[in-house]
Amino acid sequence: MRAEKAEIIAVGTELLLGQIANTNAQWISKELAALGLPVYSHTVVGDNMDRVRTCFKAAGARSDIIIVTGGLGPTEDDLTRDAAQEIFGQELVEHEPSMVKILAVFERNGRPMTLNNRKQSHVFQQAEVLTNSKGMAPGQIVEHEGTIWVFLPGVPSEMKALMEEEVLPKLRERFEWKSQIVSEMMRFIGIGESRLETELSDLISTQTNPTIAPLASEGEVGLRLTATGETDAEALQSIEALKEKILERVGGHYYGSDAVTIEEKVKQLLESRNYTIGSAESFTGGMFMENLVALPGASAVCEGGIVSYTPAAKEQVLQVPSFIIKEFGTISHECAEVMALNAQAILRTDIGISFTGVAGPEESEGKAPGTVYIGLQIGERKPEVHELYFHGAREQVRHRAVKKGFELLFQRLK
Repeated sequence: MRAEKAEIIAVGTELLLGQIANTNAQWISKELAALGLPVYSHTVVGDNMDRVRTCFKAAGARSDIIIVTGGLGPTEDDLTRDAAQEIFGQELVEHEPSMVKILAVFERNGRPMTLNNRKQSHVFQQAEVLTNSKGMAPGQIVEHEGTIWVFLPGVPSEMKALMEEEVLPKLRERFEWKSQIVSEMMRFIGIGESRLETELSDLISTQTNPTIAPLASEGEVGLRLTATGETDAEALQSIEALKEKILERVGGHYYGSDAVTIEEKVKQLLESRNYTIGSAESFTGGMFMENLVALPGASAVCEGGIVSYTPAAKEQVLQVPSFIIKEFGTISHECAEVMALNAQAILRTDIGISFTGVAGPEESEGKAPGTVYIGLQIGERKPEVHELYFHGAREQVRHRAVKKGFELLFQRLK
C-alpha cells in the first residue's frame, strides 16, 4: 500500500484557547517526514461533538493517514471515540487488558476508581489496539474505507511513546513509501531575514527540490532546506549541493545547522582557541553567563561573571573609576569599555565582555529604553564598544542584547 497524504488532528478546546501549545503536531510531522510521508494538514478542533464529527468527515475524504491526538480521557468532553464511531459504524467495546491496567493504577495509588474511567479502555471492535506504556488510555489503529486512522492520547509523553513503540514501526511495515524526505535547518546570525532572502532571491524563486523556507527567530534567521529522493543519500546529496551555493553567498553569517545554538558555537570556538571568558553585566543581570554556563563542559571556558547593577557596585566591586561614572555615566561607551577591561583583569581571562544599558520601561541617565553598550576585550587587542538600540519590552531588550553579545563573539572568534 502506498501513502500519499497524511493529516494530524488535535482535539481539545484548551489548544484553541492558547492554554497549551500544540507541540504534538510539530513532533509527529517531523517523525512522518523522516519516513518520507508528507503531512498536508494540521487541524485543531474544540471539544464539541458536531465540530469534531465534521472535522473527521473532511479529513477522511482527503487523507490516507489521519493521526488524532486528544479526547481519549474519561470525562464527558472527551469526544474523540464517539465522534469517530458515527463515521466508522463500529461498536466500541471494553478492552480487557487496558481495563486491568487502569484498575491497577488506581489500586497502586490507593484511590477508588470512578465509573467514568472505564471509558478510557473503550476501543473500536475492529481496531488494532496499541499498548500505552506511559499512561492508561490505549492507542488504536482503525482502517476505514481505505484510510488509516490512528488515535492517540494528547499527553505528549504518552503520545510519543506510542508513536515510537507502536505506530511508526507499524507504518513502516504497512506502507510503501513514495520517497524519502530529508531536512536541514541552516542557522545564521548578524543578517536579517529580508537581507538573507535578497541575497538568495534567485535560489528561492526557482526552488523545486530541494525547497528553501526562511524562518526568522529572536536575533537570528534560519533556512530550512527540504529534499526528497528515492533514498536518504540521494536527498542528502541534493541538500549538500544547495547548501554549498548558499554558503558561497552568505557563509559569513552561518554558524551551524539543526539543533546547534549560537551559545554552543561560541563555546566551541573558545575551546578551539583555549580561551577563557568572563563577563561584567549590569541590566542583563547575569543572563549572558547563565546561557553559557548552562552548556555541558562550560567550566573549560568560563571563569565567572560579575553582576554590577548599581553605580556603587560598578565602582566598588568592578572597580570602575568614580570619575568615569560621574563624567560619562554608567550607560556609556566609556563605562562599557572599562567594565570589559576589568572583567578580563579581575577574573584573569582571555576575554572580557560587558553589558550596560537601559532595559526600560523608563529612561535612565537621559538614555532611552533599549539603549545598550556592549564592551569586548580580547587578549591584548584594542578594546571595542558597540552602541546599539533594541526595540521591545524590557525582557526582549535584555535577551536581544545577550544574543548580540554572542553574535559579536562569534564574528571575532571564527
